[in-house]
Amino acid sequence: MNKLEVRKRVILLEEVFHEGGPKAKVPLRYAAALAVVRNPFAGRYEEDIASFMDELTPLGLELADSLIEVLGGVENIEGYGKGAIVGADGELEHAALWHVPGGLAMRDRLPDGKAIVPSTKKVGGVGARLDVPMTHVKASFVRSHYDAMEVGVSDAPQADELLLALVMSTGPRIHARVGGLAATDIVGEDGLR
Repeated sequence: MNKLEVRKRVILLEEVFHEGGPKAKVPLRYAAALAVVRNPFAGRYEEDIASFMDELTPLGLELADSLIEVLGGVENIEGYGKGAIVGADGELEHAALWHVPGGLAMRDRLPDGKAIVPSTKKVGGVGARLDVPMTHVKASFVRSHYDAMEVGVSDAPQADELLLALVMSTGPRIHARVGGLAATDIVGEDGLR
C-alpha cells in the first residue's frame, strides 16, 4: 500500500557574493529541495516503520535531480547534506526514515559522492526552521566545506507531516581560510580524505 502523499515541494536558491571580505569572482550557490509529506505514523506508535523508506526513495531521487538541475549539473556540486522536521504528532524516529532515501539519492546521482551525507532532524511546529549541515561530497575531512543551509517552509510541517530536505552547494564557504585538508588534496578512496 502506497503511504506517500506529497503536499508540496519547494526549491530554495541562495547566491553568496561575499561575507564582508572581497567579492568572489563566482558566487557560491546553495540550493535546497524540500518536500512536505503526510506522516503515515502521526498520532500513534508503530513498531514497524522501516518499510516507508522504500516509498521515500523515488522522492529522494527526484529532489536530488532537481538540485543538480538548479545548480547547473553534477560537475558544479561540491557539498551536500540532508535533514528532516517532524510535525508535533510524530516522533523523531520518523525523521530518521529520511537518512537512507535522502543520502543514497545524492550519492547515487553524484559520481564523486563518497563522503557520508551529514544530517540533522528535529520535531517542530508549523514554520520551524532547520540548519542542515553540509560537507564536501568526496571527503568529509575537507574543512573548507563544513557549512550549513537554513531551510523551512512557512506552512509546514503541520502536526501530521514531515518536511524532508536535501541541500547542495557549489563550493567552500565564501572566505574559507582556516586550513585543514584542501579539496585539491583529496585522495578520494574512503570518503574521509
